[in-house]
Amino acid sequence: MSDWYRRDGDTLSLTLHVQPGAKRTEISGLHGEALKIRLAAPPIEGRANEALLRFIADTFDVPLRQVELKQGGQSRHKVVVVTGSKIAPESLLIE
Repeated sequence: MSDWYRRDGDTLSLTLHVQPGAKRTEISGLHGEALKIRLAAPPIEGRANEALLRFIADTFDVPLRQVELKQGGQSRHKVVVVTGSKIAPESLLIE
């Protein structure tokens, strides 16, 4: 069991450390007890949050409406909830 996610039924809570303004959007491993995600989007007018939610929806193969930013709208440290994904979070760390 990892510290960066928690599963409760078909709901998955992810603890993320987000770095906006990167060259490309990608998962870059763990940052303490959070999954680090680099985002190509700039941290302007919510664009990084939008890009993050789209990236998480694509990564976990769910519609965007099943991904919700729960904490950290203005912070690099965020909690995102994904509902109904069949993808195992630990598989994201396997290169």
